[in-house]
Amino acid sequence: MFEIAELGHTVSKADYNEQVPELRTQLLTVQQQLRSCDFSVLILISGVDGGGKGDVINLLNEWMDPRYIRTFAFGTPSDEEKERPKFWRFWRTLPPKGLTGINVSSWYTEPLAKRVSGQIDDNALQIELMQIRQLEQELIDDGMLIIKCWLHLKKDEQKKRLKALEKDPETSWMVTERDRKHLKMYDDFALVAERVLTDTSTGDAPWLIVEGADLRYSSLTVGKHIYNRIQQQIKRREAEKIARAAVKPPEHIMPLAQQNLLDSLELDLTIDKKDYAQELAFYQGKLNKLAREAHLQKRSAIIVFEGWDAAGKGGAIRRLTHAVDARAYQIIPIAAPTDEEKQHHYLWRFWRHIPRAGMLTIYDRSWYGRVLVERVEGFATDQEWQRAYSEIVNFEEALVAHGIVLLKFWLHIDKDEQLRRFKEREQIPYKQYKITEEDYRNREKWDDYQIAVNDMVTRTSTKAAPWVLVEANDKKYGRIKILKTFCERLEKALENSGSGGKNGASRSGVAT
Repeated sequence: MFEIAELGHTVSKADYNEQVPELRTQLLTVQQQLRSCDFSVLILISGVDGGGKGDVINLLNEWMDPRYIRTFAFGTPSDEEKERPKFWRFWRTLPPKGLTGINVSSWYTEPLAKRVSGQIDDNALQIELMQIRQLEQELIDDGMLIIKCWLHLKKDEQKKRLKALEKDPETSWMVTERDRKHLKMYDDFALVAERVLTDTSTGDAPWLIVEGADLRYSSLTVGKHIYNRIQQQIKRREAEKIARAAVKPPEHIMPLAQQNLLDSLELDLTIDKKDYAQELAFYQGKLNKLAREAHLQKRSAIIVFEGWDAAGKGGAIRRLTHAVDARAYQIIPIAAPTDEEKQHHYLWRFWRHIPRAGMLTIYDRSWYGRVLVERVEGFATDQEWQRAYSEIVNFEEALVAHGIVLLKFWLHIDKDEQLRRFKEREQIPYKQYKITEEDYRNREKWDDYQIAVNDMVTRTSTKAAPWVLVEANDKKYGRIKILKTFCERLEKALENSGSGGKNGASRSGVAT
């Protein structure tokens, strides 16, 4: 499903000059309306070389208020971008609610170019397009309006356009050897582009195909299309808001988990002080060597810590980071989202902190807040947290596919042990800041949280990113299990990458 603007159409200079003032007024007006809306707009301008993408984007920026629109041109990925998953650079530049972003050379550019040049086959292209559709649907489900415009030129028109640009001394620099090469591959490009457009034009994000031979026509067509789509989205969101207000919300009922995984854990597992000291020294030493090897091999890692209040996340993180060069890791403590973060998709703030190659990032609580605290406390709607399971799985698969070593730990303690630790914190001056009234309030919803945790583990523990459940009633036992598990996973990843990772013999002790 895509919309094709009238082909072969042109606009006279007089008609163009007559239509532009009205269109500019419409675009400026709708921009002001958008500022108070609960969604953002992302405009993707793509098409053939010489199709006038840059000219159309320049006019859009001229016609619209520059304070509320940002344009990003994505060329060949930089070294920094190559060290992260492919969508990282696009997530970082997504517009917040109320504003508009324009992307030229978007997430379609690289897979299309790779298929035309033969770097990937049809199956690989299909996988790339599936991932793009998933990404767009996640953003659309969160409210974003995605407007996709393809500026098309016939082969003869493209050749004519490039020759005209080359002939003019002021524009000859715009024609590169890459453009000449692509002209020779026009037929192959057109076939692949047709498949890309067909496979990614959806009801929520259809492609507009515009003839790019006449700039006046293409710019007016794109501008009117943008205005109409934003107006339609404003009306749709307002109608949805009114409909939601008219319906009495159902009572919030926590569904029962299919399987109580947490109850199966042996929380009486312990380790004595002497063994703990030996195991701690051994695994911290091993981790130090592995972390240095990972840095040399440019193998990055992400560790997610989730668990009950007072389960020992902070203590486990400190024992882990004690073994790693402080320049090679960062700890991201996750609290309630800031005002800026609330203006984006909930995964936006986590994409921003994806580590560079060879670095370690530790999340003290994470994206799982959407299906835990936001679910239980009602900060997310049922629809939002229910679709988050698949969104999280897609996110983690992208991390692992890029080669990132991803570990997810749930630190589990029983209710009595949690209360004992709360009371202990109240008696120790340097720990009193850790205990709040909210901690006690959360205890009242223990059963609801336990159901949510079981659902989370069941639905997001995948082969690529399994959950590691840590028996943490004995803090020391839990710390050793975490250190050992990380060492084993990192060592295996380094061995699979071709070198290193053999930093000491395996050691008996806490089982994973």
